[in-house]
Amino acid sequence: MYVIMEGEEGEGGLVPPGNFSMVEDGIYRSGFPQPANFGFIETLNLRSIIYLCPEPYPEENFEFLRSQNIQLFQFGMEGKTEPPVSIPKDPIMKALKVLTDVRNHPILIHCKRGKHRTGCLVGCFRKLQNWCLSSVFEEYQRFAGKKSRTTDLQFMETFDVLSLRQCLYSLIYQYQGYGSKKRRLLYMEENAQKPQISSM
Repeated sequence: MYVIMEGEEGEGGLVPPGNFSMVEDGIYRSGFPQPANFGFIETLNLRSIIYLCPEPYPEENFEFLRSQNIQLFQFGMEGKTEPPVSIPKDPIMKALKVLTDVRNHPILIHCKRGKHRTGCLVGCFRKLQNWCLSSVFEEYQRFAGKKSRTTDLQFMETFDVLSLRQCLYSLIYQYQGYGSKKRRLLYMEENAQKPQISSM
């Protein structure tokens, strides 16, 4: 997996957001996109963004999303380190419903730095994909680096995948791909309560 660090240029001089990486086909992760990253983001042909911070989305970013017809799903979670704040389960569960719905793909997950909150969501997604815990931790720590948080690791370890599967009783596997036919999770519960979508 190739991780693009902040300020590093991609192909053609386009600048990805810090900590940008592909999670799998149609799913990406990064730190907070800056205006200098908009050109790169356009190349992803995103349908949706999952934003994991409580702060309002900047107007300049929101205007960019509107111009690209990208839907914003906001699940505000505090990112404090002192004292350490445990990741709340409810926003993660709701974000996973959005993430596992291929109708929202291609999709970008981001928080501020693309390390802790984003790492926890991706880690829980990996557990849903039946990754072993050591691989989930290894991926998290690759992005968090020296700022790895014990509370995050504990959250991912104790996250109950079975409760998510019961909540998403209509999750089905369907072949539907962007460039390749891969088995994907599709959330089909039409009458489920929609997550809060920020708007300005």
